[in-house]
Amino acid sequence: MRISIAQINSTIGDFSGNREKILGFTKKALEEHSDLILFPELAVCGYPPMDLLDQDSFVEMNIRSIHILQRELPPGIAVGIGYVNRNPYAGGKSLVNEYGVLLDGKIAFSQLKTLLPTYDVFDEARNFEPCREWSAFEYKGERIGIAICEDVWRETSIPGTHYIRDPVGELLDQGISLLCVPSASPYMAGKLKVRQALAERIAIRGNIPFVYINSVGANDSILFDGRSFIIAPTKDASRDASRRNYPVQVLAKGFEEDLVSWETGTSLQNQMPDLTGDDPFKVGLTRYELDMLEEALVMGIRDYMDKCGFKRAHLGLSGGIDSALVAYLGVRAAGKDNIACFSMPSRYSSQGSKDDAKELAENLGCRYEVLPIETVFTSFLGTLEGVFEKRPFDIAEENLQARIRGTLMMAFSNKFDSMLLTTGNKSELAMGYCTLYGDTNGSVGPIGDLFKTEVFALCKRINERSLEAGGKPIIPEAIIDKPPSAELRPNQKDQDSLPPYEVLDEILKLYLFQNLSKDEIVKRGWDEELAGRIIGAVAKAEFKRRQAPPVLKVSPRAFGMGRRMPIARRVYEIGEGN
Repeated sequence: MRISIAQINSTIGDFSGNREKILGFTKKALEEHSDLILFPELAVCGYPPMDLLDQDSFVEMNIRSIHILQRELPPGIAVGIGYVNRNPYAGGKSLVNEYGVLLDGKIAFSQLKTLLPTYDVFDEARNFEPCREWSAFEYKGERIGIAICEDVWRETSIPGTHYIRDPVGELLDQGISLLCVPSASPYMAGKLKVRQALAERIAIRGNIPFVYINSVGANDSILFDGRSFIIAPTKDASRDASRRNYPVQVLAKGFEEDLVSWETGTSLQNQMPDLTGDDPFKVGLTRYELDMLEEALVMGIRDYMDKCGFKRAHLGLSGGIDSALVAYLGVRAAGKDNIACFSMPSRYSSQGSKDDAKELAENLGCRYEVLPIETVFTSFLGTLEGVFEKRPFDIAEENLQARIRGTLMMAFSNKFDSMLLTTGNKSELAMGYCTLYGDTNGSVGPIGDLFKTEVFALCKRINERSLEAGGKPIIPEAIIDKPPSAELRPNQKDQDSLPPYEVLDEILKLYLFQNLSKDEIVKRGWDEELAGRIIGAVAKAEFKRRQAPPVLKVSPRAFGMGRRMPIARRVYEIGEGN
């Protein structure tokens, strides 16, 4: 049997557009003489539909789309598709996450999702009723089992989850000869290696092929990397359950739509990328992972613009490393003719920063404008002079400059229907080292889930790759080498207000990713006062992050959907309220 995987970029709620993709990819697979084509989880409506599931018309459009596809799909090929349907059981939630196989105008088989995640960005148990029965789809001499995304993740130790049901075990007990896993599995750095290790364990457990069909594309903060694959045992696998006898047969492209095929019983042993490699920039990411991280962010910006109806984007270009990286990513995503960069110098802006910003824009070939803010700043200070009661210069005047810049950028956005890209990184967002209604203005934060050390590493990798290709550094070396500064007061440096980023980021990872308390962090060897200061700052800046734009999620836990914390609370982690 010839199997095709169609990893498509579904847009949430674009039922006609998603159907067109399903029809188009199916026709291509039929031309390649495929017997079965498999699409991702909820490909009909897009993932995650969130509270659109509360709208009855949204559910009806799912069902209507399936009926249309029954009529319009070509005969002679079985088509696996994910969609929302009504609960067929007595009692429980009103909806189910369903995967149906359409064949010759009929729904030949369907399987419901069993394990409904509620951690991180997921909230499926809120709307869906879990599966209560499992069966195999017999087709072309195979007994095919379908386990939808989370259904295969039962074996992993995800914090806060405990699944009683074992969908994969239920299917293996029925003697399936092939396991298909339609998914909408979000990207994060290193995720491909984790997925393939899980797939290998299951393939070895059942001595069967494992077909993984993943979504691709970006929906709001969530990025889907595709990279669908098939792992299948060789003829020696039943005697030797080693990795080499369960090779990856095919691997689809990363971060773009793709169609890949495989004939059961054959062994292609597709060439895999090096998922180990070295870590030249000391951030826990190999060169391959940094390259994939860049592709994820580019796709995230591009899809956010396309799906929200923007043709152009712009940003403030300070001459610092954060805005430099966002400008580079924006040009890659939208093209140099659709990105505008604005230098907005104040009395505290160094000549070096102004020169660096101009050089970067020239390297990128995008539009570059200078909008000095001194006149506006002076006017604001004059207006506020009386109410400021001659108090000394402090954070009020610093933030005023950022808010002037934010106002100018939003004015340009309104006038030209251009999307403002926010340039803050995760370290700054964590510590509240940002200005509400100033540098937090924008539609999306492309690097808001990258720690500062990761920003440096990615910029260095971008330049390294350019040099390897015979070019020059794209991001001026002066931007990478100089100490980071907001330049909102004389001789200001980030390290005046923040710990060194190499230290800050490591403590943030322990607190944000591992949920460690201050005492637990101290036991890892970190300074007690510093750990308490960082945790306190993270908690007290929650109100800023709640009002900030969504960030593109690339880590195990991003601010926003992936980390839901109360704003008004005692910071018990450092002793308050105990």
